[in-house]
Amino acid sequence: MSLVRLPPGLLVSAPASGTGKTTVALGLLRALRDEGLAVQPFKSGPDYIDPAFHEAAAGRRSFNLDTWAMDESLFATIATEASGADIVVAEGSMGLFDGVAGRGASGFGSSAETARHAGWPVVLVVDVSGQAQSSAAAALGFRAYDPELPFAGVILNRVASPRHERLARLGMDRVGIPVLGALPRRGDLQLPERHLGLIQAVEHPDLERAIADYAAFLREHVDLEALRKLAASTGLPASGALPTPPAQRIALARDAAFSFAYPHLLEGWRRAGAEVMPFSPLADEAPDASADLVWLPGGYPELHAGRLAASSRFLDGLRRHAATGPVHGECGGYMALGKALVDKDGARHRMAGLLGLVTSYEQRKFHLGYRRAILVAGMPGFEQGCALRGHEFHYSTIVEQPDPPLAKVLDADGNAVPETGSVRGFVTGTFFHLIAGEA
Repeated sequence: MSLVRLPPGLLVSAPASGTGKTTVALGLLRALRDEGLAVQPFKSGPDYIDPAFHEAAAGRRSFNLDTWAMDESLFATIATEASGADIVVAEGSMGLFDGVAGRGASGFGSSAETARHAGWPVVLVVDVSGQAQSSAAAALGFRAYDPELPFAGVILNRVASPRHERLARLGMDRVGIPVLGALPRRGDLQLPERHLGLIQAVEHPDLERAIADYAAFLREHVDLEALRKLAASTGLPASGALPTPPAQRIALARDAAFSFAYPHLLEGWRRAGAEVMPFSPLADEAPDASADLVWLPGGYPELHAGRLAASSRFLDGLRRHAATGPVHGECGGYMALGKALVDKDGARHRMAGLLGLVTSYEQRKFHLGYRRAILVAGMPGFEQGCALRGHEFHYSTIVEQPDPPLAKVLDADGNAVPETGSVRGFVTGTFFHLIAGEA
């Protein structure tokens, strides 16, 4: 089997969420780019917000790599998007070894698996606030947990003082863990968040300045030359193809309310020759009348429900298309296809009415996790009986769902979940975001 050698890279991870790895990853992407390198970003795991920040920092499109949802062929295909880059910087999700209990397409979905598959050494961002030498014990455990995992060293984050840094370094020296940088505590270097995590890149009030500040901070406190020397990679099987498009001409909703589409899907559609035609429901734009398919990605329709309800050109155009052609919505897009959406204040907003779904944010319920769906009805790009892999992440509650289910949907452990999606005529919708179909 022929192998494709990836450019040398690093995977930025942490013991847990909230330790500053996104700030470090963005600063590192821009700092290396400023040195004249072509830097390829990746995101490990099912995140549809971070890749847009990565692209802004690196100037190259970022892609998700996911060992639970992607088989080895698709993983390799996406990883080879790094071809032509000088170095890769991948950002992990959650803690380094966090995944699910049941094995997926090629693993359990952890960032450690992504690093091992690609051969990218791990840079562990360790929050040392409230500890000093003790942080070395935690870092030692992470290095020893999987002896086969390539491990570059640590970046100490939220260091309180020179004395604090000296003590933390002493602990790391004692156990032989390289310290690649020490970042002083700075409250102004945090990205704004909302209930699904970070705000979207397009909503940041001054993203370019923020990323430039992160890069300057990294250059001052991190040994970039040491990081470049530690970057490494492995060979992966010669890549296949990205996912094929579900139609030739695809009208794609694209604005602050509908933006959560995985980059590898859109790239696969375009490369296969599909014409992707963006339109903005928030600007009251109707989908192109010549489209074969209208696709509404996820996003934040709950924050814009009043504007969407008043967007008559958008809603009328959507209804006209649905009378004769396919329409599909994911999560937020699915909610917009329904009868009504109740916002967090209890106000009910009329949606497209193409499905009978009514959802509410007044009755918040957290839904998070991988999903495996076996279609009981066809949807754009997939026939009845196909198995799909995806991810669900939202806080909405189903109030009404009168339509037939689109799929039998299971979580990563094989347990059935009630969010089965819906189908009515040419219209389909799911609460999970599609990542890949099973071969």
